[in-house]
Amino acid sequence: MPVIDTTRTHFHTVLLADRVGQVLANAYAGIKGWNEERQTRKVLSSLSDTELADIGLTRGEINSVARGR
Repeated sequence: MPVIDTTRTHFHTVLLADRVGQVLANAYAGIKGWNEERQTRKVLSSLSDTELADIGLTRGEINSVARGR
């Protein structure tokens, strides 16, 4: 008589799926952060020195501001 074991879990499959999900989430977050920095740097670089001074920045601070520091 055949027996079906229904007590086993797919623990290793779940762990692998969770790790893959974490890797993808981290990759997405990294790309999103990089793109936001790039856009901020692009917009601030397009401003004149006078416009930058109006918002309290110098051209040398653009990279720091874009990185959120």
